[in-house]
Amino acid sequence: MNTWGVAKKWKEMCEKGDNLDCINELYADDVVSTEMPGTSGEVITGKQNVWNKSKKWIDSVENIHFSSISNPLVAGNFFTAKMDYDCTFKDKGRQKIQEVCVYEVVDGKITSEQYFY
Repeated sequence: MNTWGVAKKWKEMCEKGDNLDCINELYADDVVSTEMPGTSGEVITGKQNVWNKSKKWIDSVENIHFSSISNPLVAGNFFTAKMDYDCTFKDKGRQKIQEVCVYEVVDGKITSEQYFY
């Protein structure tokens, strides 16, 4: 699958709430996930560790009031999208989150993801 195909499938799966299945299907075993500098879990490597990080985030959410993912923008082996969330977290209350995500695709698999928020 080329970068556009991966980006399209990623968006479809995330919009359905199939984020963990998305990791299982579209991510490389040695994927690198990078959050903003200074945050907990700033850099995580490996598909299982990224899956665990995503599961922890999902489990921390009490309610999603709104979510939106822009259409991916593809350039070479990279794609990006903007995500907006309005969530109530179990331990932090309600928050609005805007982030830009950048993904790299090699041989049909996401090999890196980086979040800016």
